[in-house]
Formats: sequence, C-alpha cells, structure tokens
Amino acid sequence: MKRSPTMKDVAREAGVSVMTVSRAFKEDASVGAATREKIRATADALGYVFDVSAANLRNQRSDFIAVTIPSLNNANFAATVVALTNTLSQAGYQVLLGHTNYDVMREEQLISQFLRRRPEAIIVTGGHHTDRARQMLKNAGVPVIETWDCPKDPIGHVVGFSNADTMNLLVDHLVAQGRKRIAFMGGDSESDTRGQDRRRGFQDAMRRHGLKSDRLVGSGAPQKPMQKGANAMAKLLDQFPETDAVVCVSDLVGFGALSECQRRGISVPQQIAIAGFGAYDIAEVCVPTLTTIDPMPTEIGEASAELVLELLKSSEAVTSKLISPKLKLAQSTL
Repeated sequence: MKRSPTMKDVAREAGVSVMTVSRAFKEDASVGAATREKIRATADALGYVFDVSAANLRNQRSDFIAVTIPSLNNANFAATVVALTNTLSQAGYQVLLGHTNYDVMREEQLISQFLRRRPEAIIVTGGHHTDRARQMLKNAGVPVIETWDCPKDPIGHVVGFSNADTMNLLVDHLVAQGRKRIAFMGGDSESDTRGQDRRRGFQDAMRRHGLKSDRLVGSGAPQKPMQKGANAMAKLLDQFPETDAVVCVSDLVGFGALSECQRRGISVPQQIAIAGFGAYDIAEVCVPTLTTIDPMPTEIGEASAELVLELLKSSEAVTSKLISPKLKLAQSTL
C-alpha cells in the first residue's frame, strides 16, 4: 500500500523546514504570503492533507460540536442541522452528527462516544434522556443545549418550544370553525416523546374548551408515517364515525389520513377537517393543502449555533431561547 505524504515530504519539496510547513497551515503570521502559497501548492501537488488532530490535542481543542438528531430523513431535523452547520462553520467549527433513530439508549451510546472525542459543546434533540445520559451531560464540562423541546428540568441550556402548548393553536382554530368532535392521531409511541407531548397538549386544550378529549387513535412509531396515518384514519373512521376534525401528530401522518379520506369519498374539510404538524413541503402541495404548525426548524438551528458561540466566549451566559411556532392555515380546515 502506498503511504500517504507527510509534512516532511512537503517541507523537502518546498525547500523549507517542517516547522514552517506547520505554521503555514495554521495561518501563523510569521509565514509570509508567498511562502505560504508555495507550501500549500506543494501540498496540493503531493496530495497532502494537514492533520489538525495533533495540533488540537496540544491546544486542548477539538473544534467540533457534537449533535444528535432522531431522524436523518426528516426534513425539519435536516433544516436544523443545515442552519447549525452553516452558522458554526463560519466560526471555524464543524458538526459531528449522531443519529439516534428515536432510541434513548442509542442516544446514550452516542453521547458516551462523543465525550471521548472532547467536543466543544453538545447539542441534543429533545429533553428526554436516560439517567446515565443525563449524568454524562451534566458532567461533560462543555455547554449542553437541548433543542426542539422545553424540558421541565433542563440539563443546561434550551432552544425550543413546548410541543404541548403548541396544540392550543390548532385546537383553538378548529373550535373557532365550529368543530367540536375533534380527534387526535398519533403520539402513542414511547420513542416519540415530542409526539406524546402534542397528544397531551391536545387533551388539555380540549378540556379547556369543555370538550371530550377521548378520541385518540395511535399511529405507531414515527417510521413510515404516511402509511400509518392512512391506517390510523381508517381505524378512526370506524371507531369514531361522528368525528368532524382530526389533529395529526405530523404532516406526514396527516397526508396519510387525507389520502384515506379520498379513497373513501369523504370530503375534506366539508365532512372532516384535518390538521398536521411540521410545515413540510407536502402540506403545501397536497389536495387540499394541509393546515399545519411551522416549528421554525431553521430558526432552532441558527439560535442553537449562536448560543454555542456565545457560551464558548463566556461560560457565565445561562440562556434559554424560546422559539414561537406559527399556525399556517390551509384548505384542509377552512
């Protein structure tokens, strides 16, 4: 196997010392622009890549931010990560991403692995963790930010919103439209704690209006939500045929519910109104378009990155940045 070029190879080809090569890659002011350009051109010709790990080890820095998300194919979490990455990269930091698949034990394992690599900060999705994960995060010695949630007992800092309280926006709108026999679809999976919070928030909002809150139909785990939404809608129509509105745990479940209504010849919103959560692209293009909640995923990512940068400058800053989701009305409830 052919060996990789080393810093010594670059120094020899460029006619400079190894120390000068090292300084050139670290933007040391003692290296002139012409020399730096020559060294980097030589490195490119040799295919040499500067290894920052040794330098960072000496400086007690890793220059990466550890981030966990529950799903890689969820557009909202993707938008949060893109915003995070864009903001942090401008400050010289990179994101090390971990996928939990809505599994708190997997999250615990990722946190343990992240901490071995000494991240500058850790950003986790949600406020529900195993006891061991909480303990590791509390003792991490770096800023910890919980996102997409508003936990009662935060570990460190929070950038998010109350998934339960957000349900008031949908229920209040449907009640104002004259809907009274409202059901909730989803929120039954133990792995989807944010979905559980939305379900609980729905029930609280219904009771506040003096309405029955027992029309609840599960949609299962978050994977394959469209198919599960269709199946859940079929069950709902059979079990609660008098229902005049449905709040779905997500837009994807809502799209499945809408499709089932179309298969059965049930008009939306004339016979039954349907609302979702997430403001996914599909909500804007389905027929009818879907009323939903915009959780502001890009704003969550940007605010989380900005908070990390603030905390790395001053560890005394203890801040929670609350996000305000927005109700987006569409044809499915009007």
